[in-house]
Amino acid sequence: MPSKHGPVRSRTVAPRRAALATLTVFVLPLTGCGSLLGQSPAGPEGDDAPITLTVSTFNDFGYTDEMLAKYTEEHPNVTVEHVVAPTSDEARLQMLKAFTTGDGSELADVVAVEVDWLPELMQHPDLFEDLTDAEVTERWVDWKVAQATTPNGKLLGYGTDIGPEAICYRADLFEQAGLPTDREEVANLLGGKDATWERYFEVGRQFAAQSDVAWFDGATGTFQGMINQLPAAFEDPATELPTDLSTNSEVRSVYDQITGAIGDGLSAGLVQWSPEWAAGFQQNAFATMLCPGWMMGPIQSYSEGVQGWDVANVFPGGGGNWGGSFLTVPSASLHTEEAKELAAWLTAPEQQTQAFTKAGAFPSQIEAQGSQAVQAYSNPFFNNAPVGKIFTARAQSIAGAPYKGPYYFAIRDEVNNALTAVDTGSVGPEIAWNQAVQTVEGLRLKQ
Repeated sequence: MPSKHGPVRSRTVAPRRAALATLTVFVLPLTGCGSLLGQSPAGPEGDDAPITLTVSTFNDFGYTDEMLAKYTEEHPNVTVEHVVAPTSDEARLQMLKAFTTGDGSELADVVAVEVDWLPELMQHPDLFEDLTDAEVTERWVDWKVAQATTPNGKLLGYGTDIGPEAICYRADLFEQAGLPTDREEVANLLGGKDATWERYFEVGRQFAAQSDVAWFDGATGTFQGMINQLPAAFEDPATELPTDLSTNSEVRSVYDQITGAIGDGLSAGLVQWSPEWAAGFQQNAFATMLCPGWMMGPIQSYSEGVQGWDVANVFPGGGGNWGGSFLTVPSASLHTEEAKELAAWLTAPEQQTQAFTKAGAFPSQIEAQGSQAVQAYSNPFFNNAPVGKIFTARAQSIAGAPYKGPYYFAIRDEVNNALTAVDTGSVGPEIAWNQAVQTVEGLRLKQ
């Protein structure tokens, strides 16, 4: 499909072409042109010439029409168009396709990138603008900035949210099973500050003995929360190469705990973001799920009319961060300077505070985290849980970001496939694990 941006500026072609030639092997083929394609036409010359900037995100970043209209009020020559992919995976595939089949000029002017696939793009910094700016120095928590900074100091993304984890639960289903329902009592039931995964699954077995409802939604979401606590799950930080999955005792331990819980009937067997998973909220399919702040939005959306959800200030294994994204500016944009300004504005504390109260996207900005609006915010849907204070406490328990290199996303998906096969009853845990090991070993041998 022809670019909607017009001709690519010659100053960016040579370095981008070199990077495109070696783009990561994890690209999957797509057909057609999706909804994330940029729509910024070249406008008349001049700083005040009217332009359109596109912003592409996924799921729900909390960027409302009112918020974007405010930007236009402050910048009368700029119209902002917002395109949203249903999932992070779809956004990733769309972005990689744009870079491997073209020069990236079909992308939006500001493109959201999720932390788990950011390392793939970090291998090709010439494709993105350097967002380093003294005016936003020290805006974010240190480890968030480090995730988007190249070894030579180029900042590829402005942080949006982080994903400090708590436990979301159905208090009504807890009551039916004879378990405590008060959020502080639930936190203590799961171990409080000493909560462990062993305790989480043990309480699940207690629940299952008194209920026909599953304890948690599915294997893949639980796996994500658990491996995010490993310093380096799949790759050697020194070499950036995949480790041998067959001897990776930490990942195997997590895998065994989850498949053991599946064997005990604790999993609803649902794959997150699938239609069946979405329907499960209406069908009382599960009683708990791992809950980064941004997950509150999907839970509320899929649970319309369902009462009983609450949030406990606890997480097994201590602190954990799941997800969090960045806004990048592809160098192929015709309006890179204006796009940088928009990205900075969207990630300013004021806008990120609004995004949290709208979608649960807990801000990575230090000022926003401490704001009165965040600290005082309670979510009516979650039994008026003081989620501002809860997720601030969960964020403070995060020691730092685990290492995730360019192979993380692909290896994680292979283990996810194994877990899904077990969770759906397709094969046994050992067969599924061995299949994942073989696939990852093939990847290692290619390096």
